[in-house]
Formats: sequence, C-alpha cells, structure tokens
Amino acid sequence: MKTKKTTKQEMTLLAAVEQIVELAQDSKLDSEFFRKAAKPIKYLVERLELTREQCVMMALFIDNSNVREITLRDLAKQSGCSTTRILKYVNDIKELVNRDMVRDRGCGSYRVPWYVVEAFTNNEKFEGYKNANINCEEFFGVLNDIFSICEDNEMTFEMAVKRMQSLMEENMHLAFVQQVKSYDLDEEDEALLLLFSHLFVANNDNNVGYHDIDFLFDDSRHRWNRIKNELNCGSNELIERKIIEYGNDDGFADRESFHITDEAKRLLFSELNNVLIRPDTRRRDLIHYEKIVPKKLYFDNGVETQIADLTQLLDEKHYADICNRLKDKGYRCGFTCLFYGAPGTGKTESVLQLARQTGRDIMQVNISQIKSMWVGESEKNIKKVFDTYRALVDKQKVTPILLFNEADAIIGKRMENTERAVDKMENSIQNIILQEMETLKGILIATTNLAQNLDKAFERRFLYKVKFSKPTTEAREHIWHTMLPELSADDISVLAEKYNFSGGQIENIARHYTIDTILHSDEATNLATLIRHCDGERLEKSEKKAIGFGNG
Repeated sequence: MKTKKTTKQEMTLLAAVEQIVELAQDSKLDSEFFRKAAKPIKYLVERLELTREQCVMMALFIDNSNVREITLRDLAKQSGCSTTRILKYVNDIKELVNRDMVRDRGCGSYRVPWYVVEAFTNNEKFEGYKNANINCEEFFGVLNDIFSICEDNEMTFEMAVKRMQSLMEENMHLAFVQQVKSYDLDEEDEALLLLFSHLFVANNDNNVGYHDIDFLFDDSRHRWNRIKNELNCGSNELIERKIIEYGNDDGFADRESFHITDEAKRLLFSELNNVLIRPDTRRRDLIHYEKIVPKKLYFDNGVETQIADLTQLLDEKHYADICNRLKDKGYRCGFTCLFYGAPGTGKTESVLQLARQTGRDIMQVNISQIKSMWVGESEKNIKKVFDTYRALVDKQKVTPILLFNEADAIIGKRMENTERAVDKMENSIQNIILQEMETLKGILIATTNLAQNLDKAFERRFLYKVKFSKPTTEAREHIWHTMLPELSADDISVLAEKYNFSGGQIENIARHYTIDTILHSDEATNLATLIRHCDGERLEKSEKKAIGFGNG
C-alpha cells in the first residue's frame, strides 16, 4: 500500500511570521487581513500565548529584527496604514515589552533582542529568563544585563526597579539580598545601592562618578537632579548610613566620586569574598607577566635599539618618574606604540617580552568580539574596553599594557561620505579610539601588518612607531641555531643564505623537522629534509599568519 506523500510544509514560528508579514503588506491591517491570516495568527496565539493583535505586532517586529530602531512609522509603512492606526496597538506592544520580547528605546522606537530572534529561529517559545534560586555570581550577571539595557535607553527607571525587585524576591536566600533588604531603603536608594554594588563586583570600581550612574535616571531629569543634590550635600540616606562614602583626593573628600564603605562591603559581599580578593585573576583577557615564557628575539640594530629604549622606559623605576615629569611640563603621560611589519617578524612576541621584563600584565583586546551585529553595540564595546582598562590602571600597582593585536581592522583609513550603517559604525569606533588615545593614562600598544593603510590621525597619535622587518642573514643564523641547536654551522649558513624567512616561518620548519625526527628517528635528520620543508614553506604565496615565533 502506497503512503500518501505530504507536500504541505510543517508550520513553524518563522513560517507563521512569514505568512503574516506577507499578508500584512499594504493590508492596512483591516478585517480582511485578519481573516486571511487567521491560520498563522492562530498558530502563534497557541504557541506564544499572546492575543492575535500581539502576535501580528510580534511578527512585524521579527521581520524588522535586523534594524536597531524600529519605529511605529516603520510598522505603519510596512502594513500600508496610518501611524494613527498603529497607535491602536500600543498597549499590545507594551505587553511584548513587559515580556522582554521587544525592547522599548523611547520616542516610539523599539528593538528585538537577539535571544528572541534566536528562539524564533530555533522554533522555540521565548520563555524569558528564569532567575529564581540562582547563586550570587549569577545574580550579579542578571543585574549586569538590567543595567546594560538601561544604559542603552531601552528600559525606564520604573521598569528597571520592577525587574530588580522581582529578581531580589526570587532570590531571598542570598545573603546579599537579605542585607540589601535589611537597610529598608526606598526604591530609588535601593536601586542606587544595587548599581554601586554592580559596579564594584563587575569592575572592582572604587571610584564611581556621577557619569557612571546618571544613565539609570535618564528618563527623569528632575529625579536625577534631586538625587545628585542629595549625594553632593551628603543628605542621601546611603551616605548618612555609611553604606557609601566620598572618594579621597589628597586627604580631602571628593564630592564628585563615591565608593561603598569597607564595612558595607564586608556585609554585602560575604558570598563573593573569595572572588573579590583578586578580581583580576578572573579576567580571561588578562595575560599575567609571570606566566610569559622567556624567548630570545633577534632584530636588526635599529629595531633592537628602539625595543631597548621602550624596555627602559617601561621599567617601573623610570616609568613613574617620566610620567610625573611629563605631567609637570603639561604633557600627556600616556604612552602609545605601534609595532608594524610583515607577519611572523616578532611584533606580538616583542610585546610579550616587554611585559615580562618590565613586570606588566597585558590586557589583550579581542577585535572580533568588539564588533557586533547590532549597530551601536560595537561603539559600546570599545568604550567598555577603555573603561575596563582605566579600572585596571587604578587598581594595579604596576600599570598594565593595553594590547590591540592585529589591529588592522580598527585603525585603518576612515571612510568619507559613508551611507552604509556598517561603515558609519567603523568610523564611530575609530573616533572613539582616537579620543581615548588623547586622554590615555597608561600604555597602549597596537600591532598591524598593514601600516600603509593606517589613518593619518592614528599615525600622529602613536608616540613610538617600530617597523619590524624580516631578519637579516646574521639574525636568521641566530634563529636557526636557537630553534635547532643540533645543526652544524655550515648547514645553518646554507639555510640562512638561501631562504629569506621570518622568525615565524623558521619556527614552522623547526617544528615540522622535530616531528619528523620523532617519527623517523635519525633517518630524517639531514639537510635535505630541512630544505624540503623550506621549499614547502616558501610555496605559501600569501603569508597570512605565522604560528609560534612572533605570531605577527
């Protein structure tokens, strides 16, 4: 018996959205539209537990989810009706916002969070976050999300308070929550205390300024002006009860900065004491100088002299004195360096060895993680990089190095007369970096393979510029000897003369050769084998990235 083939496509969330969107086009969302779209609307109603009007709005939002600011006018234009007609659905949209399926950016604009889009893509109902009975670190992770949304102007103060109250009610088992509740603060001061706590736990921030907290009250300048006045006068309850206190400026109270008192920290963060002893050890992007393996590098005389000067400058004995003298003369005391040249010439390894020799940790920036699919997120990410670095500089006794490795993608020539959002984003990122370099207090090093594409504005802001060339014949001999000390002087001379390789390429060959000796014992340990590996390495026409020695 033949089974009947089914050609009918199985309904999914995205399939239902697609059908609704197609039918909504120029429909004016009239009764005829709701009749024609009844089936996919019913499917969404059952799957999402929303009303039919909310489902239609959600479908239109999903269709525009690649846009950061979706306006009511956009929805009206898409469905061919007036903005006034769309206003009938404002309460339905508010419900979507309450369920965190849509973010309200204010002034009639909205955005769909990426995790909602992901749920639709995976044909899963978005259930919202389950934040009950979590541990203290997870609690602060949720707080971080709430404040990030507020900072993006996608949540009002009232809504943030509602979220934070709900979060605490669901986690009354936490000592932190119990201590916050024991203060019996009003909702404004309680929200402020949660923000101070978040800044301390996330960034170890003991120097909180007005600019760090004003975003929470952006939707009401009257409220913010009152709170700011209370903080400045010392009449705020958090100050009166010694939960927070003013910063210290050469022995005087600095009424522009605040931090949680030591006693309040002891009471609030008992569950996090082990984490807060050395918060820098939790940073995945921090390379500790004592863990860097020593490595001998070979350069021509010019580069060697420049690296030696930088090493002397960054030695802590000289660094603090030089900074103070520059400051006295009215100069900026930030040091910016550009290491540029062909791949595999030792740029990155030079930064590592500089850090090791001068006892400085490295905060390495992951360029790919900075860039986000959402326009505006990348700018926020790059600002956070510099904010985090400033916090590290304030916290650590020895100023760390901020490393932008393989920075071609963010310090190239800026585009003029840009129309595309992605080009505008690139320019915006570059402008932020340029501004930060002007006021930098610390050490920034960028490495790049494409210096010829460097924007002139960046070129002016790099105090030190070191060009890394491929090693000379003499330097190549030293590298061959370091990598394969068992080779004879004659063999080393032949290889160094015949092949104009970078240190990274020589290490590739040395590793390959060593593997052969392990697999084939003495049968492979001869000059002919090495030459074969060298010829194979030379076949690579485009040297994208060397492995090991230098890594760029």
